[in-house]
Amino acid sequence: MSFGRLERTQGSAPMSDINMTPLIDVMLVLLVIFIITAPLMVSSVQLDLPKSASTSASNAPKFVEISIDRRGQVFVGDAPQSTEALGAVLASTAQANKDAEVRLRADTTVPYGRVVEVMGLAQKAGLSRIGFVAESPAAAAP
Repeated sequence: MSFGRLERTQGSAPMSDINMTPLIDVMLVLLVIFIITAPLMVSSVQLDLPKSASTSASNAPKFVEISIDRRGQVFVGDAPQSTEALGAVLASTAQANKDAEVRLRADTTVPYGRVVEVMGLAQKAGLSRIGFVAESPAAAAP
């Protein structure tokens, strides 16, 4: 009784290359996620500035506090100022300290054009750091 020759085939050799297909699939999924979420991050505009939840005072070395009331009257500190006098005050502040911050407090009923006019005066004087002061929603509701 003789047994025949048993042929044994060798199995496939181990693959030493990295399989790129799963990596490419993951990268394409991440690309699609970023394409979808990128416009959502850019267009997050807050329109209700006076009632912002993140009202923390900045630690500027020096600042000028400008307030605009309902009638559009501008105050530096507690003293009312005309447009020309405001420009002079801002120019002298810029000469004293270029890094001074303008803290702008405006009533909610003030026209946007008036706020932009005051911001333009500050930038013309050389003050580029302008911060809007707002109160938290909890403090706004008496």
